[in-house]
Amino acid sequence: MTSYRQTFKQRLTTDVLVVGSGSAGATAAIAAAREGASVLVVERYGFMGGISTQVLDTFYGFYTPGVEARKVVGGIPDLVVDELRQHNAMILRPNTYGAGQGITYDPDILKIIWEQLALKSGARLLYHTFVLDTLTEGDRVTGVVAANKSGLLQIEARVVIDASGDADVAAAAGAQYESARDVPVQSLTTTFHLINVDTERARRVSKEQLHGLMQQAIESGNYDLPRKEGSVHITPYPGMMATNMTRVGNIDPTDVEQLTQAEIEGRRQALEYTRFLKDMVPGYENAVMTKLSHQIGVRESRRIFGDYRLSREDVLAARKFEDAIAKCGAPIEEHHAGGDTRWEYLPEGETYDIPYRCLLPRGVDGLLVAGRCLSADHDAHASVRSMGQCMAMGQAAGVAAALAVSRAAEPRELPYSKLRDHLLKLGAIL
Repeated sequence: MTSYRQTFKQRLTTDVLVVGSGSAGATAAIAAAREGASVLVVERYGFMGGISTQVLDTFYGFYTPGVEARKVVGGIPDLVVDELRQHNAMILRPNTYGAGQGITYDPDILKIIWEQLALKSGARLLYHTFVLDTLTEGDRVTGVVAANKSGLLQIEARVVIDASGDADVAAAAGAQYESARDVPVQSLTTTFHLINVDTERARRVSKEQLHGLMQQAIESGNYDLPRKEGSVHITPYPGMMATNMTRVGNIDPTDVEQLTQAEIEGRRQALEYTRFLKDMVPGYENAVMTKLSHQIGVRESRRIFGDYRLSREDVLAARKFEDAIAKCGAPIEEHHAGGDTRWEYLPEGETYDIPYRCLLPRGVDGLLVAGRCLSADHDAHASVRSMGQCMAMGQAAGVAAALAVSRAAEPRELPYSKLRDHLLKLGAIL
């Protein structure tokens, strides 16, 4: 840990500390609290949900693609979807790109749902707080140093869950990882919603027709559209459509100067794609851009090296593991820096397992990771990063952390049979 000259303004202790409250961290916090652990969530924004409430509006990965949609994520994620359904804030939506049936929802309602589920489970929330460094004893993480408007604070925990997306805690603790500084990572996307859309006419525009119009726009020289096959889809509300169109490539999301430029470029592209839709696509003539994402969506940054590393071969062979904590049937969906997207599918109706070992940073104790910073190679990550799987990983990490606390053990010392039993009781699909 870096030596800080300032005196800590506050010192907090907890059984389980969850850093980041995106779909993985929020689920982890709820799971750990429901298992009886004291839980503290540290979140840099003023709300929970991460990408799920500030960028995207669809849970993918809950269902397998193909002829028949098979549900492969369950447990606490089901509670989230049930709450969305009770608020009439979600719809089931076939995915035009073949990644499986999506659950499209209202991100603002989801902010409240994540928060209320966490509080009812007994978790404590600490918003507007940014983790700066780790507290360590040898190879063991014992907490973090964080900062907010109240000053520097020290948070000690028996187990830390890194759900930061960028593996910030793991990196600060000295864990091995791979990032854009080593290999190319997927491009970034700024999403936006459109209102005043004639949704009946817009829905009649097929994927092929939309892409053809994009190609025409690009060839005309009047539009700058880096991505040639972006999507626009319905939402739970009449007259509103959501987009996944912009593309900012060749960015290291852990370099703040590059990330700043990506934010600026993503918003510029959002205006350009809006102009294209209004000018050339039926149904969008009177559309108005709204709900621009709070930050650009990062698909991939740091990926840790864990006790096991999920591989491209594991994904495409639909491999099963003895320490499975979740399933995934999503294809490899690689958003590279070019104008298209590379898709590779599993055999029809198949899934692969996510091993518990992928959540354990190699050589570091007292720490679990959950979400897109898991241990996986680039291609495997392009499949397993879906929010449904991030929620399932978070659920497993939360349960494992609570069990480790109750047994006074390290997370990697847990008998898998115990973890499996608790996950199945929650409703996880293994």
